[in-house]
Amino acid sequence: MMFKTTATTPFDDQKPGTSGLRKKVPVFQQKNYVENFIQSVFDSLEGYKGETLVIGGDGRYYNHDVVQIALKMAAANGFGRVLVGQGGILSTPAASNVIRKYKAFGGLVLSASHNPGGPNEDFGIKYNIGNGGPAPEKITEAIFARSKAIKQYVIAEAADIDIDTIGKREIAGMQVEIIDSVADYAALMEQLFDFDAIRDLIKSGFTFRFDSMHAVTGPYGKEILEKRLGAPEGTCVNFVPLPDFSGHHPDPNLVYAKDLYDLLMSPDGPDFGAASDGDGDRNLIIGKGIFITPSDSLAMLAANAHLAPGYKAGLKGIARSMPTSGAADRVAEKLGIGMYETPTGWKFFGNLLDADMATICGEESAGTGSNHVREKDGLWAVLLWLNILAVRRMSVIDIAREHWATYGRNYYSRHDYEGVDTAGANKMMDDLRGKLASLPGTKVQGLTIATADDFAYHDPVDKSVSENQGIRVLFEGGSRVVFRLSGTGTSGATVRVYVERYEPDPKRHDLETQSALADLIRAAEDLAGIKAHTGRDKPSVIT
Repeated sequence: MMFKTTATTPFDDQKPGTSGLRKKVPVFQQKNYVENFIQSVFDSLEGYKGETLVIGGDGRYYNHDVVQIALKMAAANGFGRVLVGQGGILSTPAASNVIRKYKAFGGLVLSASHNPGGPNEDFGIKYNIGNGGPAPEKITEAIFARSKAIKQYVIAEAADIDIDTIGKREIAGMQVEIIDSVADYAALMEQLFDFDAIRDLIKSGFTFRFDSMHAVTGPYGKEILEKRLGAPEGTCVNFVPLPDFSGHHPDPNLVYAKDLYDLLMSPDGPDFGAASDGDGDRNLIIGKGIFITPSDSLAMLAANAHLAPGYKAGLKGIARSMPTSGAADRVAEKLGIGMYETPTGWKFFGNLLDADMATICGEESAGTGSNHVREKDGLWAVLLWLNILAVRRMSVIDIAREHWATYGRNYYSRHDYEGVDTAGANKMMDDLRGKLASLPGTKVQGLTIATADDFAYHDPVDKSVSENQGIRVLFEGGSRVVFRLSGTGTSGATVRVYVERYEPDPKRHDLETQSALADLIRAAEDLAGIKAHTGRDKPSVIT
């Protein structure tokens, strides 16, 4: 079998973002574009000869093609074995689990997460390291540096192989094993959660709906929720993964999953509703008559996690991304455990999980997870909620009200200004950064600013420092506004504004969220001049 060395020239746009390289499909389809990036990944690693690599993706358009390229390049670069999800499909948390369970050297996760799919939509490639988590910054920086200097790549001159049938194959002397995408993950969930208690809850007449949004968690939901837990057929909807997600945006929020929200708000709706995203790492949680924000979900899951077998010994700590609300902080304080505030990006949780300093982690962008893998995990969050509901036998809305009465309520919302002019967004952030030092002690919209900074994270494990992670303006009384530019889009810039108000008084826990935040929303505009810099007088999406 011949290995072919192909001369190539660098692309200047292969810098990985918060979670890998994401571009439009036509960008990835340029000659040598995929090959350059994968070779840059391999060139940035050491000691993988003869080792195991995991490959899988969310099934979006171009997934199948890139799996074949990656397999041939893995063989030419000296990997000994590759594990591939059947059909080239693995949810992101399932890929993390496979890497960890089979002690693989690492993995290539092919996904653009919650972004749309299709011939002219988004694709992505991410490298995960041996702990199952996304590559840390030192590796992604090395990959980018290599991509700017690459001169050649190596690939096996071999025919495409069957990746749709479970079994063993070979490419150029390298073993390829096509594995059941769902089996290992489902087995892990059975270890963590009380499936008997959830079965009893379902038998009692409890009803719910799980919407996979025609994305990767469809087969996982069908197997676990309907087959193993006994939920009636029809509980799982939109469960067939499609390359273009049926033309929809596979982001489980109140805009793109409005049908689910409307169902749960209707008189005849089920008791519980949930959705997951393109690659299965995000979640949406809705109870009958109540949407649970991701920040509140993290706090409520942490407060009740001991009710599930996998967490009965308690939590070592809780970690949240900086923009995520402070609701979980109050749970950590009451439990007497560590609380860690990190930059956005799941890779920052990996060190804390590996060091056994944190057990449960979460981000306001609908990602929650624990130390069972090194990625956020949408279906895990759904199962933990079901386990809690099965033990407590209370409605979601009653659990939420009790939680707020105990800890206070953090009214919270994210305003996204998508696809804005990059130069204008950067100038807005630069102008705001320039006046941070003068803000403490001043008032805006009647609110007194306590502190203002550009968040920098000092990793307590490896002592690395990550700067310029978002601008925080904190007010007296525990409210705050946060400004960030997102790294998950593929065109223009996305400005994210996070608005949070802490309310300890139970008599004021039933306000409409945007009304409760109105003065802070006005303060954000006064502070940053969003309209003047972006030309937008309202957000694209409010979460």
